[in-house]
Amino acid sequence: MGDDLFAYIERLQLMAFFAGYPLLYAMAQVLAGLKVRKQGSFPHLWVRSLPYAYALTATLFLGMLIRDLYPDYTLNHITSQFQNPWLKVIGIMAVLCWLPFFSRKPLLCLMHSLVFFYFVLRDLFFHFTSSSVGREIIQNDMKILTDSLLLNAVTMVLVMVVLAILSFKKAD
Repeated sequence: MGDDLFAYIERLQLMAFFAGYPLLYAMAQVLAGLKVRKQGSFPHLWVRSLPYAYALTATLFLGMLIRDLYPDYTLNHITSQFQNPWLKVIGIMAVLCWLPFFSRKPLLCLMHSLVFFYFVLRDLFFHFTSSSVGREIIQNDMKILTDSLLLNAVTMVLVMVVLAILSFKKAD
């Protein structure tokens, strides 16, 4: 049970950072689809800032990982801390959204975040079909999803403010 518990906690950490992004992405696309995407309009700015907000969230995740490893940054310590290293590596890969190639393609960020949103959907599916997932796990997933949505919304607002300031300075 010990390893399963730690693997579950790692999965919750990853979900806390990345699982809320698909919902934010959907809201941005719906708002942008309702209005004409004029340069400088709010929906245009929101869609444009999606990859950067995701990259900022990934940077915060990477910072948390580095902080958790302190003071021992040896390879043995790093490998002993990760129960499922592939999920952590996938999470760290989101930092690539800072690069222009990925920042021009918000759909790539969405596909990346769907890896972690899948866990929420999987737990819901198993809860409603086979009852192998308890009510407590669904409650945890919903709390984590809400926190993730809030985190992603805050990073989105920060990025939008920075992009708006930069565009006003560029216009001057």
